[in-house]
Amino acid sequence: MSDNYHIDSHKYMYHPEHSSTILSYLRHPENSTYKQAYKNQHPKYIEVSPVGACNHRCTFCSVDYIGYNSIFIDFERYKKSIDSMKGKECGSIMFAGEGEPLLHPNISEFVNYTKEVGGIDTAFTTNAYRLTSRFIKDSMKNISWIKVSFNAGTSSSYANIHRCNEKDFSIVVDNIRRAVEYKVEKGLKTSIGMQMVLLPENSDTVHSLCTLAKDIGVDYVVIKPYSQHKLSSDRDYKDIDYREYLSLEEELEQYNEDKFNVIFRVNTIKNWISQNKDRYCHCIATPSVWAYWMADGSVYTCSAFLLDKRFMLGNINEKTFDQIWTTDRRLEHSKYVLNELDINECRVNCRMDHINRYLDSIVNKKIDHANFV
Repeated sequence: MSDNYHIDSHKYMYHPEHSSTILSYLRHPENSTYKQAYKNQHPKYIEVSPVGACNHRCTFCSVDYIGYNSIFIDFERYKKSIDSMKGKECGSIMFAGEGEPLLHPNISEFVNYTKEVGGIDTAFTTNAYRLTSRFIKDSMKNISWIKVSFNAGTSSSYANIHRCNEKDFSIVVDNIRRAVEYKVEKGLKTSIGMQMVLLPENSDTVHSLCTLAKDIGVDYVVIKPYSQHKLSSDRDYKDIDYREYLSLEEELEQYNEDKFNVIFRVNTIKNWISQNKDRYCHCIATPSVWAYWMADGSVYTCSAFLLDKRFMLGNINEKTFDQIWTTDRRLEHSKYVLNELDINECRVNCRMDHINRYLDSIVNKKIDHANFV
């Protein structure tokens, strides 16, 4: 099954200059040159939550414990942090988070300033209910990809899982179709996809979703397993046995064409089945490869530990991102994560799992005959 976007893997191997700074520091932590280079380096990827509120209440939501607060990142404060990040190696910002990003009244300005002034690529994970014509026209030219959280192939199942009005199904479909048409009309490179978290309640609608997505004209559909968050109040899905769904990998091949792919995340599912028993012992990616900004401006080093003060470095309402990130506090935090954090606290299939496997294979030389390049 084709995965042109490496969604079931990672793309960090294409940034050797970033990883070399991290690896040099890990190998020689007392070397002042390597330490300073690591300290000054920004993460390659940042997730930003412009809004704490959400118009849906998905049954599987991993951040329900935060409370869907009606908080909005201040755009002027955001701009100052973007200004501070120029030339510091951050390559991308994905708008998503503990709320629905398109609910922010200034979301187009966020996108355009990030890309046009900051030189940073942007993307969205969204339920697309507010994917309006105005937003599409104002901002889509500056967006690398839009992934729509669309968790069923029928309106009734969609409403049950998203816990929303059944009419939202057709509203979102129309919004996605409009975005695809605008993309084609303007010749934009923005990738548009749909993503389903595979659950017992929607497993019988997978084929319906793939048929619908192909009709709309999106670039891809992702089918992924649920990952239990340790703090989420919902526990209904923690014991799903994904082995019974492995046959979908072959079944879904029938939908693949040159311009449309179904990405069944079989590697991620196999990691879930094994419960990561064969994985690395330490997290190397945190706090180096990525970061997370909450809607209240708090900067965390890992989205699995939001509200956990061990992982909060500061707040962009008080300091710029550069002032928060390039500090001795992050250096000390990196030592804690590498040497003290018990990764059994972490989620199976966390966002950095594949990158950690990659970095761990380099640090610990887990590939036989590595010198025979």
